[in-house]
Amino acid sequence: MEITLNVNIPDEIVAALKNGTGEQVGRVLLELAAIKLYEDERITSRDVQEMLGFDDREELFEFFKQHDVRDPSFTMEELERGRATMAALLNKQ
Repeated sequence: MEITLNVNIPDEIVAALKNGTGEQVGRVLLELAAIKLYEDERITSRDVQEMLGFDDREELFEFFKQHDVRDPSFTMEELERGRATMAALLNKQ
């Protein structure tokens, strides 16, 4: 589905959105929307990949890395369990 928005965004905000990258504002807004929807668990990583037109998951993961996007379903408890498991495995060697 293609959606066209006609909005008046002040030049200062457009400059902030571009952040010196020269990217099209529409693309920046699309990326920000995808990140927000993913972080709010309203869409999946596969949806983000499709929405942004990435060819493969590596491209998606690089995008997430560049924008410091973390898996919203990954809790601190899971991180701690993983850390403890890794420590136990390393101590067995």
